[in-house]
Amino acid sequence: MAEREKGGFWVGAAAVLFYPLTWMGRSVYHNADRIPRSGPVLLVMNHVSHLDPAVDAVFVHRNKRVPRFMAKASLFRVPIFGKILGGSGGIPVYRNSSDAGDSLRAAHQTLREGKVVLIYPEGTITKDPQGWPKRSYTGVARLALENDVPVIPVARWGTQDIWNGYTKKFRPFPRKTVVHSVGEPIDLSAYREKERSQSLLREVTELIMGRVLEQLVEIRGEQPPSSSVGTEGRG
Repeated sequence: MAEREKGGFWVGAAAVLFYPLTWMGRSVYHNADRIPRSGPVLLVMNHVSHLDPAVDAVFVHRNKRVPRFMAKASLFRVPIFGKILGGSGGIPVYRNSSDAGDSLRAAHQTLREGKVVLIYPEGTITKDPQGWPKRSYTGVARLALENDVPVIPVARWGTQDIWNGYTKKFRPFPRKTVVHSVGEPIDLSAYREKERSQSLLREVTELIMGRVLEQLVEIRGEQPPSSSVGTEGRG
């Protein structure tokens, strides 16, 4: 049996805060064994609720890894939560600023250190009323192409029934089911030797998010609108 990755004091503090939050839902994990128990991993996920970071952190932790979240820099300024996020290895993302490159450099370094980086390429909770993924930033493609590490798509569904990011409604009762479905690692070898053009980054971003969407379709048992995933207008 693989040993649990050690995370230190702040990861323990996060566990104390996050594990009780997950009790609002029944956790169901599909193919969680596809997450490597050691070494660098880039986990790519959809984003539908403010509860997602908590339940996703617990999901990864239950699989004996410690997730390092890429999160909006403003979250690191939230009392208590921000301290835990930063102390547990979170990576602040600075959108539309001169510091934007720093967030990717920190994520690159985290992967080089053999850790798990978890990213929501949409950058925020989807604004689609049905909860399907929308346009994504291409930073996920930059990370995936510049680091020869497993890139694993993971879809999660059910948190929006507890705390809906679109309607802002919080409904913890009756207890809901929250499902995580892990896909196969994405083979990007055909793209890594190509020039890093914007069109290539967009193509790879759509490919990666398309795999996340496949997992989400499997969970939900329904098909999304044809325009569900895209990267128009984002760098």
